[in-house]
Amino acid sequence: MELETLLYREANGVAYITLNRPEVQNSFDYTMIDELAKVWQALRWNHDVRCVVLTGAGDKAFCTGNDRSTIPFDVKWDPYTYDDPGVSIGPRVNRMWKPVIAAVNGTAAAGAFYLLGQVDFIIAADHATFVDPHVTYSMPAVYEPIEALAKMPFGEAMRVALLGASERMSARRAYEVGFVSEVVPLEELMDAATWAAEAIAAQPPAAIMATLRTLWAAREMFPAQATALGNTFLHLGMATAKENLKEGEETFASRPRTKPRIR
Repeated sequence: MELETLLYREANGVAYITLNRPEVQNSFDYTMIDELAKVWQALRWNHDVRCVVLTGAGDKAFCTGNDRSTIPFDVKWDPYTYDDPGVSIGPRVNRMWKPVIAAVNGTAAAGAFYLLGQVDFIIAADHATFVDPHVTYSMPAVYEPIEALAKMPFGEAMRVALLGASERMSARRAYEVGFVSEVVPLEELMDAATWAAEAIAAQPPAAIMATLRTLWAAREMFPAQATALGNTFLHLGMATAKENLKEGEETFASRPRTKPRIR
């Protein structure tokens, strides 16, 4: 497909999606919203891709949410239902169940949390910052902190939401609270994301997908429910990967095994 607001490439089983509106800090307009949904949905059926890296163009911003010059805050919405334009941009809402790594290359603000909340883990450049300015501009912060709650402690998500534009969470602080899994210099960001993505892409796909679906489902369940559902995903993953299991047993029995990197 032809893309106006995104850059897309594939290499070694990894798809690289770049939000490409650096002149407006990679904020999304309706074109980007539509293109992101279409790309996520296309990736569901692209068997050449086994992992995805999501980043932004330039070194200033990953994404700063809605482009208010094209998506104004409309006070004439349906009083019973507010359809936020950002709710459809994430991979999970588009049922794309392949691992997604966010490589945050600068400021991530407001609607960026729709994306960050639905990726599997985040690697950030050391100058990256995270902020949700909604309340400063008289808008309730609702969907974005809900997404953030899945990856950071309640008090931290509440602080980001209530302080609005008055404070930005640094990459280092985001790492300390578990929102970010790794912080690297900007020049090393894509290398770090690529290393992780290619390592994931090299794993047996059925095992990766079953693991991914189990952990995402478990977030919304009681432990006993999660364990029962995990048993189903385990069976499905094993049943569809008999050749991979045989290969895995041979790998386990062989020497030398893969030498892991220490993080």
